[in-house]
Amino acid sequence: MCGICGFTGHDVEQNTVITNMMNRIIHRGPDGAGVYSSPAITMGFRRLSIIDLSSAGDQPMYNEDKSLVITFNGEIYNYKELREELEAAGHVFSNHADTEVLVHGYEEWGARLLDRLRGMFAFLIWDTQKEELFAARDMFGIKPFYYGQIDGQLVYASEIKSILEYPLYHKEVNTEALEQYLSFEYSVLPETFFKGIFKLMPGHYMIWKKGELSISRYFDPMLIPDKGPVDSDKLTDAIDEAMQESIRYHMVSDVEVASLLSSGVDSSYVATQFHGARTYTVGFDYETYNEIPYAQELSQTLGIQNTGKVISTEEYWNELSRIQYFMDEPLADASASALYFVDREAARDVKVILSGEGSDEFFGGYVIYHEPMSLARYQKLPKGLRKGLAAVVDKLPGHPKGKGFILRGSRDVQERFIGNANVYDMKLRNKVLKHTTSDSEPWRLTAPYYQKAQNSGLKETEMMQYIDLNFWLVGDILLKADKMSMAHSIESRVPFLDRGVWECARRIPLEEKVTNENTKVCFRRAAHRYLTDFQAKKKKLGFPVPIRVWLRQDKYYNIVREAFTGETAGQFFHTDELVRILDAHKAGKEDYSRHIWVVYMFLLWYKEYFTEGGCSVTMEDELEMERTRKNNRAQAL
Repeated sequence: MCGICGFTGHDVEQNTVITNMMNRIIHRGPDGAGVYSSPAITMGFRRLSIIDLSSAGDQPMYNEDKSLVITFNGEIYNYKELREELEAAGHVFSNHADTEVLVHGYEEWGARLLDRLRGMFAFLIWDTQKEELFAARDMFGIKPFYYGQIDGQLVYASEIKSILEYPLYHKEVNTEALEQYLSFEYSVLPETFFKGIFKLMPGHYMIWKKGELSISRYFDPMLIPDKGPVDSDKLTDAIDEAMQESIRYHMVSDVEVASLLSSGVDSSYVATQFHGARTYTVGFDYETYNEIPYAQELSQTLGIQNTGKVISTEEYWNELSRIQYFMDEPLADASASALYFVDREAARDVKVILSGEGSDEFFGGYVIYHEPMSLARYQKLPKGLRKGLAAVVDKLPGHPKGKGFILRGSRDVQERFIGNANVYDMKLRNKVLKHTTSDSEPWRLTAPYYQKAQNSGLKETEMMQYIDLNFWLVGDILLKADKMSMAHSIESRVPFLDRGVWECARRIPLEEKVTNENTKVCFRRAAHRYLTDFQAKKKKLGFPVPIRVWLRQDKYYNIVREAFTGETAGQFFHTDELVRILDAHKAGKEDYSRHIWVVYMFLLWYKEYFTEGGCSVTMEDELEMERTRKNNRAQAL
């Protein structure tokens, strides 16, 4: 696991700029650094050593004649099999790192290499003879890759904060990203919150040559559920076998691998199968928001150590600005902060953790996936009648019983579901924002994906899964998993998001995923082989965070109110409307906790990146992190 960065051309002082870009992401790789530089390109690398701990695993790395140069962030779990195939084809290897498989694989197969990889990755290969750049991101977007075209040159990095060190880039907030963020609660557009800086999207690769950029998609996570009768026992066997194989791959490491553990079935299943020695859990000082007792009980049963960390309310709030710094873009998922703390605990002992991201999207785990079933009978009524009833109840104050059902039942799935989060509706969004653009309805972003799903014959719940696989998974779930782990120089591995598991999961019929009784039906059967009935059937909590409770307490209400009435808020929002929402929540009239949190996280992020002196992590902090890590390693030796 590493951090990469770089730029084409020599319009800037190359050594100084690449050093600053690398220093900004020391947290991604405190174990070492490397640079390749020529008049055509400068490539930087920060290393977190996991496989082949010797200096032989350092990057940049080359093929035999050094005509290809690579920097790579991630892990390739099937690199040993690929290496054997490449050696049989005549390629000569100089070390045992997985990185070298990529450079030789590209030499042998070109872009078709991507179809053979089992892992998580963002990498860039420079062809010194063609002066051509090839970059790729993994199937599901586990690893990030950002880029911008600045004054005719390409600038790229694992994190946006590294690109900000490129002196010819001038920061500007992308207000269109803010509009959509209020609905999705994460940055959903290919263009980030920084105008002119983009994400290479999951399952895509890009080629840059002589100032021309082309981007292609090589993978689409389309479900292809099997038709006809299903043998439930065989399906359960297939899921269990695919997951166990994936976990074996994800345990490949030259350092210890631990696992995160909540009370959910996903991480509990992984804990029973990874055969490691440690698990890590966090909770809050509220009984209903604390999963530590469950995790400790399961760990004790398995005979492994569990470290539980209770996060105090004050501690949580004190770290929020720092968390938004590491996130790069505002993210309003409150559980991201819980990940920050649990990863920090794990980083005291280990370099690699397993985590359960992806299970809900693969196996149909979200409660909202029940919705098409619950609305089915009501939606048999004529659409005009449903729309009329919705118009009437929408004018009723508050949320009387049944109002939400009638409103949602009046809309087709394409109108009502944009992903696992849908915070601000258009009416409230337009009330809150000072500057809006036309044709900015969030469903315009999801519409092409719904069309693909319809063309493939998917049912409504399967369409919702496909939307989450393309939006929620990458924009929220995997963003926080990567950024919060790398903030503490720890590698997070996600065995559910494996090519082999996907080939099994994509074929599962809907009735084996979601029923009236539960979600993830077939996966729960597989997990039940190793867990108790209660553990296997327990409903999903995620990392529950009591923001709803905190925002009704005077201390935290006042902190947010000060932000909502400040100068920054006044640039972007109608502050009187923000205060109205905040007051309504505090008085218990409405639960506006997520609406409040979305705006407050944006304001904290803006302070970090656009207010002079607002940054919580200085360059010196990054350098001190590197010194501390080196000292700890020296003491261990």
